[in-house]
Amino acid sequence: MKILKYLLFLILLIIIGSAIYFGTKDGTYDVQDSITIMAPPEVVFNKVNDYKSWETWGPWKKEDPSITFTYAEKTSGEGASYSWDGDMSGSMTTTKVIPNKEIEQDLTLVTPAGERHPKVYWNFEEVDGGTKVTWGMKGEHTLIDKAYYSFSGMDFNAQMHKMNKEGLEGIALEVAEDMKQYSINVDGVTQYGGGYYMYTTSVAKQEEVDQKTEPMMNMVIDFVKTNNLNMAGKPFTLYNSIDNANNTVIFSTGVPVKEKVVTPEGSPVVCGFMEPVSAVKISLKGNYKHISEAYSKGEKYIVQNSLQKDPEGKMFEVYITDPEATPNPADWLTEIYIPIITSPEPVEEGI
Repeated sequence: MKILKYLLFLILLIIIGSAIYFGTKDGTYDVQDSITIMAPPEVVFNKVNDYKSWETWGPWKKEDPSITFTYAEKTSGEGASYSWDGDMSGSMTTTKVIPNKEIEQDLTLVTPAGERHPKVYWNFEEVDGGTKVTWGMKGEHTLIDKAYYSFSGMDFNAQMHKMNKEGLEGIALEVAEDMKQYSINVDGVTQYGGGYYMYTTSVAKQEEVDQKTEPMMNMVIDFVKTNNLNMAGKPFTLYNSIDNANNTVIFSTGVPVKEKVVTPEGSPVVCGFMEPVSAVKISLKGNYKHISEAYSKGEKYIVQNSLQKDPEGKMFEVYITDPEATPNPADWLTEIYIPIITSPEPVEEGI
């Protein structure tokens, strides 16, 4: 009996000693990892902000194939939530959102030792050429957790860093794929109304046109705004002359206006007039780098439908979306017009 008492007393001492030992150990944690993704902050933010995307980039599906997700009616923004069931169940709710900058979330994990409630946070910082994304989680380990990690040898921080890095790499891959998406549709023959427009003109090597277009377009738009002119349509690029032999292009960037404008002599921005034109219209949704493919499909359509290009006509592109307002290239919409010659309608002779 005395031996049993001694054993019980010894066990009690061990329990008390362990409680004192683990109770004095710091249980707070704040584990975070970062990655730079070559995409605008808004594109990366939107990928994280919507819980429905987490299933595709998150690492947990690989670790637990049996996991199932349940989504609330609201899955993005403040108040959004979702939950999951698997080897470990849990739920998450978004508590704070600063668009394109920060997200804070409350996490609930159901463990054999009870629920845990860490805080999850995201930071999105615009850097040169992309976005630095930081994903972190902070909280405090319970006494049981501290004892478990000590006796089991499990490195909690290392496990969290591994999960964070896999998740961040998954986001980078998802965003890269999203930004690559594009589609080209030949809409057929249409009439473009024409009208007055403000423009500036330059000459460039064909491969330099893209880099020269933006500053030229900004010059025209600034001129229109400074002089309080009324825009009558979307900005466009007009190809005045293409010299394939010398690989050069004479082109203009323009903005439609409602009426004729007389500019001072020597002004780099002047007023022009486009006559109404019949053209084959091609719609490109996606990055401008696919513009050559869009033109090729338009040319093929012209041949297949026995249409005749207008040798005097000038091809042009209308930019429906503003890249600054629409940062994801997959959402950019460009309309391309290739002028054609249309036969006049037959006139019936009188009897």
